[in-house]
Amino acid sequence: MLTWRIRFAAIGLIAFCLASSMGCGTSAPSFFITPSAVLLSPEQTFKFNVGRIEGAAGGKSEPVLLVNGVVGGSPSSGTITPAGSYTAPTTASGQPIEISVQGQPTSATVTVFDPASFTSGSIAATQNPLVASYSMTVPAATPVQVQFGLDTSYGLSTSGVSNQTGGEVTILVAGMRAGTTYHMQAVASLFNGSQLLGSDQTFTTGTIPADRIPNITAQTFGGGTPSPGVELFSLFPDEAGNLLSAVATDLEGNVIWYYDLESDSVAFSIKPLPNGHMLLDAYPIGAAGIQTTGVDEIREIDLAGNVIQRVSTTSVNNALPAIAKFQIGSFHHDVAALPNGHLILLANYAKTINNVPGIPDGTLVVGDALIDWDPQRGPVWAWSAFDHLSLLHAPYGVADWTHANAVVYSPDDGNLILSMRNQNWVVKIDYRDGAGDGNILWRLGPDGDFILPEQQAPIEWNYGQHYPTIVSPNSSGVFSLMLFNNGNNRLMDNNNDVCGTPGVGACYSSVPIFQLDESSKTATVLWEENLLPAYSVCCGDALVLPSGKFEFDVAFDVNTPNVSYIEEVTPTQDLVWKMDIQDQLAYRGFRIPSLYPDQVWTASAMAAPRRVASHPAHRRGAAEGSRWVLGQLP
Repeated sequence: MLTWRIRFAAIGLIAFCLASSMGCGTSAPSFFITPSAVLLSPEQTFKFNVGRIEGAAGGKSEPVLLVNGVVGGSPSSGTITPAGSYTAPTTASGQPIEISVQGQPTSATVTVFDPASFTSGSIAATQNPLVASYSMTVPAATPVQVQFGLDTSYGLSTSGVSNQTGGEVTILVAGMRAGTTYHMQAVASLFNGSQLLGSDQTFTTGTIPADRIPNITAQTFGGGTPSPGVELFSLFPDEAGNLLSAVATDLEGNVIWYYDLESDSVAFSIKPLPNGHMLLDAYPIGAAGIQTTGVDEIREIDLAGNVIQRVSTTSVNNALPAIAKFQIGSFHHDVAALPNGHLILLANYAKTINNVPGIPDGTLVVGDALIDWDPQRGPVWAWSAFDHLSLLHAPYGVADWTHANAVVYSPDDGNLILSMRNQNWVVKIDYRDGAGDGNILWRLGPDGDFILPEQQAPIEWNYGQHYPTIVSPNSSGVFSLMLFNNGNNRLMDNNNDVCGTPGVGACYSSVPIFQLDESSKTATVLWEENLLPAYSVCCGDALVLPSGKFEFDVAFDVNTPNVSYIEEVTPTQDLVWKMDIQDQLAYRGFRIPSLYPDQVWTASAMAAPRRVASHPAHRRGAAEGSRWVLGQLP
């Protein structure tokens, strides 16, 4: 009888162990469940990751999932499928819910969010006086936007920010003028399509020292309404001073965002990223645009100015020997962000040349390099102009031989388009997403691979160009390319007479759109804004706006010394809007929809007091002495 009692007791203990979520006699867990905690809306479904711990005992048995100790759960605590898909109950009890694996010590906690007790978040200042930090708690995968403006009609909005497991989210609110009180309201979009609105709160931005604010003014003309958006700038100083360099303004010239670089650095380039951050080249520079020995690095920053990632010339050079035989001297002009998260770094380096006909032995030549930088692995592909171009093609000499100023990714074929100012060429390079051999596939410009119609050549070729952009849906085959054609040493006729030569005609800048046929190697100018008499000897950019209008930065017009200006025109070339930047060189200035990639801000929503230009700075005027040093211009 005693033996049977012992047997029944053992059977009972085994049954208890199987039913209990704590298990019995388990020496080590066999399964895991992640994440360890989630916050969900009522009836929201969330997929837990349940798997076997590598090397754990247990054979091929499948985990049995429990909700508050019940296999599969119940309506009051929520239900879970064998695959780990949990659905929260219809109401929030205020008590945590445990998700566990039968017989295992591992577990996760679910908290059900109560919409009725939703509270607004908190607002705090950041290191940038024009940027606020808005924090609040929301359920998993619930996008939160902050709408803001000068009153409770708001009008402006951030992108949505969410937390995949629920909990606190933080939204950086940027796009506000200095010394101004703004109203803010959070909007949380729940999974079921409903929205929760926070209460109205206010935030007053800080101030910017007056001696650091760029001298920017704007005017609207009779050609229509300016296109939506804000202007993003890369500004260079003309003299000693500490004016802001990486700046965004509204269309009336008010600073609404900036990144505070070191006093000896400028933003050689800056561009928005799809994730809402900014990508820039922090370039060390002294008086009159001369490079110094300061830190030269590429930075990804958030809107508050926090550095997310940085790549220095030192870090690149330490890793380059694994894939290349050169060491770079500096980053410059541009950096391209690829869809896979890599960066294409544009750099230059000097090389001593010997045994090249026409070039004295020992000549030091500066050429360009491209490096594909994987943030996880470092450099994975490299290209050097010295390996793919002839030193005998040097329209401006070999001291600054190629002087590239922009690199563009071609998504259709995975290749790279590179603008080389001192070659008078835009080239396409065989990159093929890192599998290419770097050969030059074509060269656009005088003495290149394309043919222009007789009536367009040679005057319409690109000379000293900047900032090519692809303006057609495709980027290979037959496609369209826009650029700012500075016009340096433009050939004016079939006799190859150079602009500026007496009796030939003045040099001028233009903004063409080329249609390129990569197969037939033919090029045609589809549209062009002739800026005559404007002649910008360096810098600048051009783009087609979503509205169909065109915008271009005339950075260094010899007719308007110490004033850069940006113009928006209609397709019929009527002037719509103009912005003047005085005492700083606007190396680049271009329209972006807003400071958030998925938001479009209108001028009326920004509602800034109008700043009327105090100086004309149009395309006419006698050239005067410029304080910018031509030899150091980008």
